Amino acid sequence: MRLYKFIIIILLGFTSPLYGYDSAHIKSQLKPEKGDLFKSLVIDIVDGDTIILENNTTVRLVGIQAPKIALNRKNFKEWPLGYEAKDALRDLTMNKSVLLYYGGRKLDRYGRALAHLFLEDGTWVQGEMLKQGMARVYSFSDNRSIVDDMMKEEKEARLKNTGIWSLDYYKIKPQEISGKHTNSFQVISGRIIDVATVRSNTYLNFGDDYKTDFTIVVPGRVKKMFEKKDINLTNLEGKNIFVRGWLKYYNGPSIDLSHPEQLVIQ
Repeated sequence: MRLYKFIIIILLGFTSPLYGYDSAHIKSQLKPEKGDLFKSLVIDIVDGDTIILENNTTVRLVGIQAPKIALNRKNFKEWPLGYEAKDALRDLTMNKSVLLYYGGRKLDRYGRALAHLFLEDGTWVQGEMLKQGMARVYSFSDNRSIVDDMMKEEKEARLKNTGIWSLDYYKIKPQEISGKHTNSFQVISGRIIDVATVRSNTYLNFGDDYKTDFTIVVPGRVKKMFEKKDINLTNLEGKNIFVRGWLKYYNGPSIDLSHPEQLVIQ
């Protein structure tokens, strides 16, 4: 009997997935592609978040952003670890069949499929890229599904300083130095000291001077999204947060929110 139990344990060990996420749970929140496109072979890797399938469909791995490489763009300054991210995605998917699932808009303006990818053994490709620190979460208002699941994988890599998170280029920037990093996608941390509503916009201010200090701008339509999640923006005063998005300079460094998942309350 003891030997039998020992064999069962060994077999379970060999058949248990290596990933920590629940693939079935993640898939249940998405919709599978219909027809012949549901399952297809990966024949080429464009960069760390884009692949090409055997039917010539280009797939942009929705929800993540890998370091960018030039791809024949003139005067483009490549990001650190761009080729390492491409190699990581190649190791995961090249010449393998992938299953396509969707959590929002299915095509971008370039005609690329905006899909979550799974291998036949249940491996979630986006989750693995985040776990390896070869990408960070990059969600959109029309593609917000399973952001929380992606955040968990990103956080694990970030706390371990894995991959991109070992470099200052990608690390979370404190709001005090956000002005040095405008015109780029950033993750900013800080403490909200004031919440003000002017006309339809709500402003989350991180300093005494709204014209020079970091600010998060929340349009009225996005405020309603927060309300649906039972989050009152006024109650965020004094809270420490992480926010991600395109950092621009307008009356000081600022990020405009398009959906609540960009903001993480600590």
